[in-house]
Amino acid sequence: MTLAILVFNFYPVTAVMIVMLALLNDGAILSIAYDNVHYRNQPEAWNMRVVLGVSTVLGIFGVAAAFGLFYLADRVFHLDRAHIQTLMYLKLSVAGHLTIFLTRTRGPFWSIRPAPILLIAVFGTQVVATLIAVYGLFMTPLGWGWAALVWGYALVWFLVNDRVKLLAYRLLDPVQSRSVKPSTLTPLVA
Repeated sequence: MTLAILVFNFYPVTAVMIVMLALLNDGAILSIAYDNVHYRNQPEAWNMRVVLGVSTVLGIFGVAAAFGLFYLADRVFHLDRAHIQTLMYLKLSVAGHLTIFLTRTRGPFWSIRPAPILLIAVFGTQVVATLIAVYGLFMTPLGWGWAALVWGYALVWFLVNDRVKLLAYRLLDPVQSRSVKPSTLTPLVA
């Protein structure tokens, strides 16, 4: 958001949108405590170089995806600023929640099945976020076509980011990456 403000003199989301994002995020984040995970009998020791490295890579790709959508909305589709704000609100909500599924496992996002409560919380909050954007509660209504475009855009980036995450783990932690079961890893290119 800071880059958009400094570079384009444009606030990509309003204060009300930020509050709604925070409230909807809390619903999904609370359900993470009940998620299915693989655990060890010994305490975990985090390799902060790997954690920060993968986080940085995913963060950079997240910013690139946000600016990509902003560029498409502004320069290709010529949407007005109010519609772009709603578009960005929905993108931040959907992509942010999809990131939960990326970061919960070192393997592909499907390698460990999420707990039903996590799925219900994430998709429930995203139904609410989508309805807010489509019908314009405290923002300019987006409509179903634009909402579908945002969902498609976020899902494509989600799949790209999953591959990027696997590559980042392989580069930043090659020893640990080799110890992950081969059946949970897929090649980066077909």
